[in-house]
Amino acid sequence: MPERVLVTGASAGLGAALADAYEARGAQVLRTDREPVDGGLRLDVTSDADWVAAREHVERTWGGLDVLVNNAGVAGGGRLDVAGIDEWRWITDINLFGAVRGTATFVPLLKRQRSGRIVNVASLAGLVHPAGMASYNAVKAAVVALTETTGHELAAHGITAHVVCPSYFRTGLMTRARGRDTALTTVMTQLVEQAPLGAEEIAAAVLDGLDRGDEVILPDPAARAAYDLKVGDRAAYDALLRDQARKLEQLGTQEEAE
Repeated sequence: MPERVLVTGASAGLGAALADAYEARGAQVLRTDREPVDGGLRLDVTSDADWVAAREHVERTWGGLDVLVNNAGVAGGGRLDVAGIDEWRWITDINLFGAVRGTATFVPLLKRQRSGRIVNVASLAGLVHPAGMASYNAVKAAVVALTETTGHELAAHGITAHVVCPSYFRTGLMTRARGRDTALTTVMTQLVEQAPLGAEEIAAAVLDGLDRGDEVILPDPAARAAYDLKVGDRAAYDALLRDQARKLEQLGTQEEAE
């Protein structure tokens, strides 16, 4: 029987690439998004009603679900004295509570069938915390914690949980970025545009990690190197990120003076 997979944020970027990769393996994929492509289902991850409708659609159409991919997310952040509380609320509601709502909605179904896999797309920012990105770092770290807790809590029910933590890769995510800190947006956009890998390559590495049963998936060399530096040489890691913080502050000061 083909795997039954629901992917959020599947109209573009990594969500679309993950959906494509699953379909290439013969899976049945329900692509959901706030503005779904043809054949997809509307699912605004901040809407409890949309989540209920998605579960009802899955139960009616497939009778169950094998993989829930909580992928939908937005880019944002900003230095602590630049970003506003409204930005924190916006990014938290989508990037964290989107995954929380999806998990809470589908766990009863997965527990009844005593099987399933929950895949939460976080970011390297959930493990490595650059300056200027406090809100993004915080919500992605929370997704890492949510995933680990989910895996422990549901293991006895035959359900596994996996978190994906990529570094920068080429995607259109920055076109929808929001925030007052234009210096940070400039830096992040450059990093995304200059990244060596695209969404399709990250998606392939994610599925490879899932095949291995990895609970934490670092799907690209840059992500693995950054995390290894943090774990293996904390002094060098701190020095590197504090230097990045100084450069961001200088860029912000320069932009304010122009």
